[in-house]
Amino acid sequence: MKKFLFSAALAAGLLATPSVADAALGDQTLKIGHRNSDVKELQEYLQSEGHHSGAIDGVFGPVTASSLKSFQRAQNIGVDGVAGPITFSKMNLGGSSSSSNVSSNSSGSSSSSVSSSLRRGDRGSEVTSLQSTLKSKGFYNSSVDGVFGPVTDAAVKDFQRAAGIGVDGVVGPVTRKALSSNVTASSGNSSSSSSSNSSAVAGISTGSSSAVVETGKQYMGTPYVWGGTTPSGFDCSGFVQYVMNQHGVKTQRTVAQMWTQVSKVSNPSVGDVVFYETRTGPSHMGFYVGNGKFLHAGASSGVTISDMNSSYWKSRYIGAGRF
Repeated sequence: MKKFLFSAALAAGLLATPSVADAALGDQTLKIGHRNSDVKELQEYLQSEGHHSGAIDGVFGPVTASSLKSFQRAQNIGVDGVAGPITFSKMNLGGSSSSSNVSSNSSGSSSSSVSSSLRRGDRGSEVTSLQSTLKSKGFYNSSVDGVFGPVTDAAVKDFQRAAGIGVDGVVGPVTRKALSSNVTASSGNSSSSSSSNSSAVAGISTGSSSAVVETGKQYMGTPYVWGGTTPSGFDCSGFVQYVMNQHGVKTQRTVAQMWTQVSKVSNPSVGDVVFYETRTGPSHMGFYVGNGKFLHAGASSGVTISDMNSSYWKSRYIGAGRF
């Protein structure tokens, strides 16, 4: 009987413990070995402050630790590569400066502010403030109800595309900072439905074609993994599929399948996909980034940018397409 009661109590305790992935940035200590959305937000913050140039992948590895140490040195605090309370206090995650910026640039739409990380499933006054800000900028057209559901998630992603930042639907430090900018749905940078009259590139508006490339660039340095479809490791088609999915475009899985799925173009534009025959038939692909270069997951390099005019790639190029 005692064993049963102990097991029940243990189970209840585990169920009451919040999920690591559901915590807000600053609510938990982060260090090497952690993998979750909070690590991704930490990487975005460090990148925005000029301390991180690695992948934004939610994986706390040696590169992220080095970036964090750089930030800690700049703040004159203990340099240990661990994101704890003292380090977070220097980031002003819930500080008044971030709050005042959002409030002053949201056309007076809300007296509250977005000062902590928000994601789908959250509820409360900060979600209400977020919805009001997005509505004033033209990205949100539903009721301001304080519920972070699918409509709010889509609005956040539209805003992130327009702002040219990572598109993940999570309102972290970088997105909060962008909310204080002058980006609006009518500023010509939005990929929302209001821009559907513009010509399309890669399934979204021309104005956001560079956003596809910028999303892909966030994963530069990610290792190549055969069959990989996540930021822990990509193969070439898995990389393209993952990036396009973040922009609301569903693709087939393999290079050969995508070759038949796309509309062929004679000359690629930024955001289009380019194809190569490294084995029999279409067998490699990546995103055209302009100036004769493409972004891809190479078997020997991981996610990188290569010169299409190099002797190797030029001789294997078979064409370009648009989703």
